[in-house]
Amino acid sequence: MTIAAILGGKGGDVVSVECDTSVREAVSRLAQNRIGAVPVTRDGRVVGIMSERDIIYCLERAGPEVLDMTVEKVMTAPAITVSPNVPILAALSQMSARRIRHLPVVEGERLVGIVSIGDLVAYRIARIEEEAEAMRAYIQSA
Repeated sequence: MTIAAILGGKGGDVVSVECDTSVREAVSRLAQNRIGAVPVTRDGRVVGIMSERDIIYCLERAGPEVLDMTVEKVMTAPAITVSPNVPILAALSQMSARRIRHLPVVEGERLVGIVSIGDLVAYRIARIEEEAEAMRAYIQSA
């Protein structure tokens, strides 16, 4: 099972922002789309990621003026990314080790999706439940 399987189910639509977008505008996009992070791009390449945590830490440090800064000053860079052919368990392991909740998915340098730790866990649980049901059916038929 790879990241491509998850993207196949959820689609490749990604809300992203350019480096020169204001934090205020990015916050608005996060809220409107009910998401926790956005990949940050420059000329179509992922150069960072901005999460709710990045915003909170900067607000605590710099105050409300951070809302008028550009995303480039607030984002985490470089972004840790994953390709569609990476196994789900490898991506989960990477997210746990690095304590991150979102992974932009890139093919070459092109952004093709984003997965959250919730996406990966939900997919993994669904597969485990399917395997358990298949095992029960097999045992009952014997």
